[in-house]
Amino acid sequence: MKITNVLLSFAVLGAAACHPGPVLSPKLAANGTIAGIVSNTAKAAVADHKVTAIDVATGARFEATTGANGGYTIKVPEGTYRLEIELRPGEVITKQPGETRVHKSDLDPHRDFTIASKSVPEQPGAAHG
Repeated sequence: MKITNVLLSFAVLGAAACHPGPVLSPKLAANGTIAGIVSNTAKAAVADHKVTAIDVATGARFEATTGANGGYTIKVPEGTYRLEIELRPGEVITKQPGETRVHKSDLDPHRDFTIASKSVPEQPGAAHG
């Protein structure tokens, strides 16, 4: 009787030890890349501007800052993304990429932005010259 209880205890403990435990959802793996160049209307590189890829389904945000050459690269999980750029006072977007669908191991280059300076409206009563 005691031997049976001992064997049963080992069997229960052995089965419990093999159980993998709770299954945790994996982190979102960044397995695709969105890349582009930010330039002005004179085709000069625009550095130090934050570019954000926003997953249209989940709202998850992934960011990068443009380098000296105006380039940016953002690693993202599979999904469809809307791209936004942070503008400085007096700047407007004249060219912006559309939604971007990223599949596993994709590189989606040429997601380029063009920025222009707003024209300042002439003030009433300003001297013409």
